[in-house]
Amino acid sequence: MDQIHQGDPHAAGQLLPLVYEELRWLAAHKLAHETPGHTLQPTALVHEA
Repeated sequence: MDQIHQGDPHAAGQLLPLVYEELRWLAAHKLAHETPGHTLQPTALVHEA
């Protein structure tokens, strides 16, 4: 985050994949506890968010 605040133009691009993967993992974990039969996938849930 310090690199972003210091104006590094590549910092956000390096951070985004890490945040995206964490959000996708959280979505998969959440959806694993939902009732069977739903059609929403973890990636779609992240994109909706």
